[in-house]
Amino acid sequence: MHDVVNLAVIVAYLVAIAVIGLRLSGRQRSATDYFTGERSLPWWAVMFSIVATETSTLTVISVPGVAYGGSFSYVELAVGYLVGRILVAFVLLPLYFRGGFVSAYQYLGERFGRHTQGLASLTFLVTRLLAEGVRLLAGAIPIKLLLAEFGLDVNYFVIVLAITAVTVAYTYVGGIKAVVWTDLLQMGLYLAGAVICIVVLSVQVGGAGWAAAWDAGKFTVFDFDKPILTSPYAFVTAIVGGALLTMGSHGSDQLIAQRVLSCRSLSDGRKAMIGSAVAIGVQFALFSLVGALLWARNGGAPLASLGLTSDQVFGEFILRDLPMGLSGLLVAGILAATMGSLSSALNSLSTSTLADLVGSWGRWRPDEATMLRVARWMTGVWALMMVGFASLFTTTSDPVVELGLSIASYTYGALLGAFLLGLLVPRADGVASFVAFVATLLGTGWAALGISVGGSSLAFPWFVPLGVVITLVVGGLISLVRPRREPVAPEPEPVASA
Repeated sequence: MHDVVNLAVIVAYLVAIAVIGLRLSGRQRSATDYFTGERSLPWWAVMFSIVATETSTLTVISVPGVAYGGSFSYVELAVGYLVGRILVAFVLLPLYFRGGFVSAYQYLGERFGRHTQGLASLTFLVTRLLAEGVRLLAGAIPIKLLLAEFGLDVNYFVIVLAITAVTVAYTYVGGIKAVVWTDLLQMGLYLAGAVICIVVLSVQVGGAGWAAAWDAGKFTVFDFDKPILTSPYAFVTAIVGGALLTMGSHGSDQLIAQRVLSCRSLSDGRKAMIGSAVAIGVQFALFSLVGALLWARNGGAPLASLGLTSDQVFGEFILRDLPMGLSGLLVAGILAATMGSLSSALNSLSTSTLADLVGSWGRWRPDEATMLRVARWMTGVWALMMVGFASLFTTTSDPVVELGLSIASYTYGALLGAFLLGLLVPRADGVASFVAFVATLLGTGWAALGISVGGSSLAFPWFVPLGVVITLVVGGLISLVRPRREPVAPEPEPVASA
């Protein structure tokens, strides 16, 4: 009976979120409306959509596991995130709002030409497919465990396909408006789930459990002892690397930039961007607290002795130790995080495809009604591709939150570096930016595969600073030996016109 009730709660959630998403989205009249909601969304809704998009399942599933085996180290990363988002708000956002863009990479097209714009877009598309594949897999983990309670051994592929189908139902029709408003609802659901777990665990462990976790250093935020180059949670790595990582993810990644571009003004966009850093710190603290209390509940037992991985410990608690109905609600919260991230990714992938590739390279000039139909069709195509990419990560043993951030870190350096090259090196032209971009992708790829310090891999937050340095050095040197040219004139962008 326990499992039947939980499954009923999950099914009810899936039906409700699809219906609500369709009702809240309103009628889409143009491609611009589909991509940016006619720039009419309130900043606070966009702020929560940013948070729901970036944390998603990786936070819900993996951060408690990281805290179980470590401490509140993810809260330390949030400090770096705040620094980075303040810089994005005042350095990069003005470029996007001034140009009236629907894609962040349209700035690169205006500054360097369509070759760099197209390369940046392709890099984003591939990176987002891989990173969202990890997130989809993370969302499928608790569903698979729940179905196993019924004696059903369902393949991850089938679960991922079902989650994607429901998400597409409202994203396909409603565009960015459906994405933002459902993100807001879904974020509330999984945050409520975290609070419920904290209350239940606090009752179970009592004051003695809190004291044991404190004495064991589970609530430690800043770590000055870990090696800087190889640990993502060392203080310098978290602050410096985290700041540049979030500049890449929130300043040069279309997934987040598109959320901000749907705000009513630059001022609102800045509020949404900076506010999201504060909210993300609160989220990291909540889910880290869940992990610390799970550690206390299990008497500090190592995960290996429990037969669990760091990505399974929270899901196991949800399914086996919460009261009837609450387990289903918590799994629905995990699904909410998965679907919020996925819907944002699908919409941004469709936007970048049309604005940066079709509009810039194909020189296609359809009417708005045709463009809207194509935008929806591209959402469906990317959804199918996402399901395929998610199946690539079913054998990984690394915490999925670290795997997802690592994948993104490989390319954020090149993306952020291209924007900074355009701002800081006036002589840089399309050739310099294109060669520097390719050199950065190769350099960070080599670093990810070949660099080790004392037998350990370079920590993922350092890939972005490394990429930025390579881009600026290579692009700057090429600019010095090339003759000065007039800036590239902006090309008309049909997708951006209302």
